[in-house]
Amino acid sequence: MERRVFTHIVANVILVILIAAVATVGFVGTTANVFNNTDNAPIYRGSGVKQVSLMINVYWGTEYLDGMLAILAKYGVHTTFFVGGSWVAQYPQMLQQIVACGHEVGNHGYSHKQHSTLSYDENVREIEACGKMVFEYTGYIMHLFAPPGGDFGTDALNAASDCGYKTIMWSRDTIDWRDKDAQKVFSRATKSTSDGELILLHPTQHTLSVFDKIIRYYSDNGYEIVPVSTNIGELCNSSSGTQAD
Repeated sequence: MERRVFTHIVANVILVILIAAVATVGFVGTTANVFNNTDNAPIYRGSGVKQVSLMINVYWGTEYLDGMLAILAKYGVHTTFFVGGSWVAQYPQMLQQIVACGHEVGNHGYSHKQHSTLSYDENVREIEACGKMVFEYTGYIMHLFAPPGGDFGTDALNAASDCGYKTIMWSRDTIDWRDKDAQKVFSRATKSTSDGELILLHPTQHTLSVFDKIIRYYSDNGYEIVPVSTNIGELCNSSSGTQAD
């Protein structure tokens, strides 16, 4: 009798262990699939060609954009502006000027929220609201999404992909929004440069003061400054943005 009870207990323990093992494998497999999904994975740098991109994220600093656009025009350079929907609502004419100058426009969400804390549906609403606002004023359809603060989770990546966007991060951050030091901004934007850099900038007074110098540095060192979509062209098949007829 005791032997039968002992055998029954052992069998149940083994069964529980097997169920737990299967569940663990299933969970790990699911997690791995989410983070190895190349369609949804964020892009941190370009394709390894001698090119760099200046990513200008815009929710504020409108007063410095005319100066930045003038410098870009001076060198015949086109870059990518990631714009917030709430900013577009306030400054639609500046967005139209950016597009008219031939620059690429990317989605930076609508309200500068922490996208890792948002649900899938909330992420969709933030991304789509910005996309609709940009299209309303310019007819431009965006395909690149830069989450505010570089903050994202699985729901943000999936929502962006389902909305037709590639999620873009950066390979170097000038931290110009925090450190109001022009020399630091220049050094962070240029030190130890390598091919395919995605360089994060914002429209600030100190960034503007070295913007010309940054562009000349790359030109003098044989780098072509291009929009993000050109830089990452070999990494994805979709275009970065188009303007409706």
